[in-house]
Amino acid sequence: MDLVKRMFMGQLARLAAGAAFVPLASVAHAKINEQPPRRGGDPEKRWAMLIDLRRCIGCQACTVSCHLENDAPLGKFRTIVSQYEVEDEATGDLSTFFLPRLCNHCDNPPCVPVCPVQATYQQHDGIVVVDSDRCVGCGYCVQACPYDARFINEHTQTADKCTFCTHRLEAGLSPACVESCVGGARIIGDILDPDSTISKMMDEHYSDLKVLQPEKGTHPHVFYLGMDDRFIDRPEALASVWDVRGEDFSEMGYEFSGH
Repeated sequence: MDLVKRMFMGQLARLAAGAAFVPLASVAHAKINEQPPRRGGDPEKRWAMLIDLRRCIGCQACTVSCHLENDAPLGKFRTIVSQYEVEDEATGDLSTFFLPRLCNHCDNPPCVPVCPVQATYQQHDGIVVVDSDRCVGCGYCVQACPYDARFINEHTQTADKCTFCTHRLEAGLSPACVESCVGGARIIGDILDPDSTISKMMDEHYSDLKVLQPEKGTHPHVFYLGMDDRFIDRPEALASVWDVRGEDFSEMGYEFSGH
């Protein structure tokens, strides 16, 4: 049996085993406001990220550093920077628009209530995480996320996503994507602290801040400064950088496919 078939059969076996313990009725009746109690994290903090699109140069340093820091499988990413060619509506001139994307660590995350085993949960500090020891890899949370921010990790067979690098935050460090950002476009901090950089920037630019898909009612905590209004909702477009090739250099698809 070749590698692809083994991986596929392994996933089917895991899903079948997990399904035996999944109360489907509870999933069917889950609503976005039926969140389990928060656990873990510092209740005196609320982590958020502000992305200044005026400073993003699309270098992909954040994508690469996150991929290395979190050991993601080939072709899967916890954060990406999608690149689009856009037309100026007034002049018709073309320009490039970079849109960094990641888990939005919503205050009302739709991925949490659909998890049948409560492997996906929200910490007291607002960060949404996955308990890989409990996750059965059913993929409900992947489908529920409106931001395409989750995937099933083929190595662990569990849900995977951005965690704001909680392991680094707990050590007093910045997330890998923030630390590696060449233009200083990513700012993370505690929005409950009025003296934090992110709080001061949010106060200064309050009227200009935007979030993705606000109509979903998820209350995202990734804020964008300098956002083109055409990208608040997911545009019908294909990202245009980097193709993924296998060990034999055959093309496997685009790294940003599905984003």
